[in-house]
Amino acid sequence: MPRRVAIAGVGLTRCSSWRKDVAYPELVYEATSAALQDANVTPDDVNAVVYGSMDPFDGLNAPEKWNVDACAAAGMLGKPYLKISTGGTTGGSTALAAYYHVASGLYDVVLAVASQRVGETLEAQLVLNTAVDPVYERGFGMGAITVAAIQACSHMHYYGTTEEDLALISVRNHENAMNNPYAHLRVKFSVQDALSSPMLSWPLRLSDCCPSSDGACAIVFASEEKARRLAPQPAWITGAGQITDNYFAGDRPWYEDWDSLAMLARRVYRMAKVDDPLREFDVAELYNAFTIQEILEYEALGFCEPGKGAEMVRKGVTAMDGQLPVCPSGGVLSTNAIGASGLVRVAEAALQVMGKADKRQVPNVKKALAHAWGATIGFHTLMILDREAP
Repeated sequence: MPRRVAIAGVGLTRCSSWRKDVAYPELVYEATSAALQDANVTPDDVNAVVYGSMDPFDGLNAPEKWNVDACAAAGMLGKPYLKISTGGTTGGSTALAAYYHVASGLYDVVLAVASQRVGETLEAQLVLNTAVDPVYERGFGMGAITVAAIQACSHMHYYGTTEEDLALISVRNHENAMNNPYAHLRVKFSVQDALSSPMLSWPLRLSDCCPSSDGACAIVFASEEKARRLAPQPAWITGAGQITDNYFAGDRPWYEDWDSLAMLARRVYRMAKVDDPLREFDVAELYNAFTIQEILEYEALGFCEPGKGAEMVRKGVTAMDGQLPVCPSGGVLSTNAIGASGLVRVAEAALQVMGKADKRQVPNVKKALAHAWGATIGFHTLMILDREAP
């Protein structure tokens, strides 16, 4: 039987398109020192480090050196150190690896860290294009935005989702980000403004797409004995897992549904004894790099029936004052430090459970869901956090 594990502390950095005010190790130190302080531990209390980043996005020489230097500056030199890179799910995988380190009984306190320095790369889209097949697909200009655009076209064709539905999602996430001091894009605009923004890949406009951000995140994972001592209200992990399918983009038989995410949700809900996700979750932090994906995620995660995701948006079910607030942080649509974004979803969900989310806090959160996707929409991670130990 795995041991009980909880999150005892969280550290986030302010994000922007290019954090020129800090060097790479200094950026990461912001997150690690904040997490250690939040958990009331010192570097001596940490048994191991799990570090996540997607090196091609960092745009600097010897990224491994800066990752290690960042941890050395935080007092982690010489400790067991595991590097994680799984595309967009890197942050989610980093959280899972840290959780498994503690749940297995190997270590009592593990620091999960994830960072990305996208502001120092020439163009993130060139890296994202390498996710598709170089012979059959890349020549057509396929990349992250075009794959998401295919998802949107397919969902519109089969379920009648509209451009206005996508705009509503963008407006709501950016409004939420106004309450998040760590968010990259803190701007308020109307649905009409969103529908007037430049078209990038039909039907996705600029307002439907995430930015490229510099940022870092750190989380302290602890065994039950340590967590009860360190945190007045730990965020207990009651379910966690990952899944992958391996289609080339052109071989995927359908785009309107996210079947692999639905399969993972069933597994993780079984672990956490979740029967009715819409009723039982109080908040969800989803990896919504593109507006259409938030709708697909509602449906795959069982918040509604397939094809009904846009209806949830129109009815305000996922607004801050709705039945299930989604992404009070502003989500990936507002901030995307790519390798760190999945860990930020876990951090934001933990803050909600611990009651530490300040102006973006949802009242009386007992159970929260954190999600990330990566690769060519083929990887997913999920983690369920609860006020009560499993």
